[in-house]
Amino acid sequence: MPDMPILGESEKKSPIAQVAVIAAIVGTIAGLGYWVTHRPGATPPEPVTEVAPAAAPVDAVPAAGATAPSAAVDQGAPIANAPPMPSAAPAMPLPPAPEGKTHSGPRTLSVTIAGPMETAIVGQVGREVGGPLTQVINRSLVWWVKVPGDLLKGDSLSAVFEEREGQEPLVHAVRFTSRKFGKTFEAFRYQGKGEAHAKFFQLDGSSLEEHLTDPPIDDYEQITSLLRDGRRHKGVDFKAPVGTPVRATFDGVIARKNWNFRGNGNSIELQESGGQGRTALYLHLSEIPKSVKVGDTVKRGQPFAKSGNTGHSFAPHLHYQLMKGATVVDPFVSHKTARASLPSEDRAGFDGAVARFKALMPAETVAGN
Repeated sequence: MPDMPILGESEKKSPIAQVAVIAAIVGTIAGLGYWVTHRPGATPPEPVTEVAPAAAPVDAVPAAGATAPSAAVDQGAPIANAPPMPSAAPAMPLPPAPEGKTHSGPRTLSVTIAGPMETAIVGQVGREVGGPLTQVINRSLVWWVKVPGDLLKGDSLSAVFEEREGQEPLVHAVRFTSRKFGKTFEAFRYQGKGEAHAKFFQLDGSSLEEHLTDPPIDDYEQITSLLRDGRRHKGVDFKAPVGTPVRATFDGVIARKNWNFRGNGNSIELQESGGQGRTALYLHLSEIPKSVKVGDTVKRGQPFAKSGNTGHSFAPHLHYQLMKGATVVDPFVSHKTARASLPSEDRAGFDGAVARFKALMPAETVAGN
């Protein structure tokens, strides 16, 4: 007689029988699936293809004579009173480039100031580009407002710029709307016929930068540092190629040369003869002629050295510093200044450049809103 099951236990079943039942069920399901997909008139399923995401389009400057878009796109933010969006996705400004890489072609920046200007710019284009881009844009703003003292929450800033391998970004256009002054400022980079360097001009044709009527250097590309730019730099830096002639800004006597060479590089201190008793420092010179000696007298406008990149300097330029006793003096306050005007023969070319760059920028905002 077989053993009786113990109380509370179920009868033991053969494992072979369980396997056979499972196999029969699986086979039945598989057979039904095959019959459904292969019966007469059945439509075979479409293969699934993995689609890679589309790359972000690159902004480009419209060719001369091309029709500008009817509305610019503001980094994904809605534009007031903009027309309905087209069904196709519009071109958007590029996202930050990968580490160590640069984007090609013009890019558009558009931010609203809510704190430090650099924070807003870095937040849109990334730290690697945003840091140097802030410095370049700041060189334009300082001719309109004090940075950061005049900046207010709600000010808007737009720019068209290009990244450059191993160099600071190249800015083509800047627009700044100031709530403090209730005004929008604009400047556009343009190289006139026969000019060695491109300069920034405002819409009325006046140069953005002021220039000294008795300059310390003949020809320079741009002023890269001012006393008013908030960096607490004691001089004015003129970006210029090595070897550009350097001149006396007033009649004076050479008081010393080449002191603190590690910091100043080749340098000259010129003391004014009579007059206001000012002292001018010329730093980072490429060379000083052996004929130039302490005690020599020089006349205003007389060349006596050449610009360079010596001492604590990261790029070719002239550091010009004006002193009165122990006090640093702003050359653009102490010296006579003027603004250049765009020659009439360059007006058409400039207007074309303005139209092209404006087409890349978002719609203007109303100052004070």
